[in-house]
Order: sequence, then C-alpha cells, then structure tokens
Amino acid sequence: MARTPSLTSLRLFLQVAGSRSFSETARAANLSQPALSRTIKLLEEELGVRLFDRNSRNVHLTAAGAALVPIVERLTSDFDLAFRELTQTFQGQRGRVVVGALPSVAIKLLPKAIAAFRETHPQVEIIVRENPTGGLYQSLQDRLIDFAVSTPPTATDDFAFEPLFEDECILVCRPEDAAAIPDPAPWTVFRELPFIGMEPRSSVRMLTDAAFAKADIATPARYECAQVATLGGLISAGLGVSLLPRSTLPLLAGGGEVAWRAMRPPRVSRTIGVSRLQRRSLAPAAEALLATLVSTINHAQS
Repeated sequence: MARTPSLTSLRLFLQVAGSRSFSETARAANLSQPALSRTIKLLEEELGVRLFDRNSRNVHLTAAGAALVPIVERLTSDFDLAFRELTQTFQGQRGRVVVGALPSVAIKLLPKAIAAFRETHPQVEIIVRENPTGGLYQSLQDRLIDFAVSTPPTATDDFAFEPLFEDECILVCRPEDAAAIPDPAPWTVFRELPFIGMEPRSSVRMLTDAAFAKADIATPARYECAQVATLGGLISAGLGVSLLPRSTLPLLAGGGEVAWRAMRPPRVSRTIGVSRLQRRSLAPAAEALLATLVSTINHAQS
C-alpha cells in the first residue's frame, strides 16, 4: 500500500459499491462523474488493487473490492461513533465530573443539584468528594476535583470564588430544652447551658469562637467533637447546646432529635460558594453541572 487512503475516498467507494453506479453516486455526492472516477482510480492506486470491473452499462465489485467493503463499513461506523461521542463531550452530554463539597452541602443541596442534572445529562459520570475546607482547596490545587462548594479561600491568587448564600449560625438544643429558649435566642443562653463545640482546628469551631467574641460571650467548650453527628448525639443526650451553621442540621439527625433557634444580633454567618482553580478551564460537563448547582442553590435560598 503506497499510502493510507483518505476517509472521503473510502466513503465514496462504499457508495459506489452500494449503488453499483458511478453516475448515481456522483449525483448523490454532488461531484462530477470524472472527479469521482479519478478518486476511485487514485484509491485503487493507493491500495494496489482493482476494486471495480465496469463497462458502459454495469459496475461490479472485484474480489478485492468485495473484501474491502466490510472493512470500510467498520472503519466509517467506528469513526462516526467516535465523533458522535466526542461531539456529546464537547456539548457537555458525556464526560466525568469530580465535585468537592463540605459535608453539610454534600448531604442535601448537592444531591438535589445532581438529581436535576441527571435528568438532562444521563451519560455524565459524577463523583463527589466530601472534605473540610482545607482538604477541598488542596484537592483543587492538586487538580483532583473540578470545583468545590465551600467557604472562601484564605489566599485568593490561586482560586476564583463565587459566593452563593450566607449560612447563618443557629443555636442547636434538645427539643425539650427549646421550649424554654426564646426564638431568636439571646447569647446569654451560652452562659447558662454547657457548650458543645467542634474540635478547635475545624473551620466551624473557628467560626463559632469568632461569633462568641463578637457577642462578648466567654463559653469554653465542655465537650469537643470531630464529627457533627457526634455533636448531635451529645446534644440529644442532654449534655449541652451548640452553635452551628444552619446547613449542618441534616448532619445532626444521626445523633438523635434536635431543635434549633435563630440568634439575636449580632448575627454571624459563613459564606458558602463555588471555588475553582484560577486559569483552569472546566470541561463542558463540569460547566453544565456547575450551572445546575448554582441554579439549584439559588432556588433553594429564594
């Protein structure tokens, strides 16, 4: 074989083989008959075999031509399928998206967004990575996730952050204790009842410590937990109350039934938004999921 034939010439060969007519194929392909004949002749020269026997009335495949037909059918079918899939990838209908999220977001808001996205993008593979804030930004740096739903980054040079909503801090207590606590609750409640906090290095604990400082309340934690669900268990057991972002409420359910109260001013919240690596282009499927997520969260907050 002198050189690899072009896909165009192979498609024209297949058309002639199917119609058994050069003139009909030329009309269908919007070519002159001499141009089609030259293309087939060049293909025969490239392959080093004769593909058609023809006279003024009939066109017949040679043995070599007949052997070539199933090969070209397979080649063109595989080529067309590959480019259909590639087009779907470019349009965001196929691909793989890895989303990072705070556990409090991953348990409720993110599943709603994924469910809505799956209705229009059923062939996109979605992977969710739950992590605290620090782990999410490290994963973004390492390109292990496409984007993250988190609190703002401490360093803004490497990341782009789009705020979505304010996650207000609330008082969480046992249902039987809630009746005695006004709504909204005064900050003095934390002087009267034991405080159960997250571990000191967690972003939630830093947020609640800042809230107490703002409210001029000194309340050392009687118990400290690494997991929000554990904290919920301690609350439901009557061991104290806590101050937590509202989005963490679904995480408390595993520890038992709890109730909550909004806080009087000064109110404290954390900003939740979407973070992505600067100067990194997202794949179309990731862009599409991100748009669905933003729309879902905006709708939930409205």
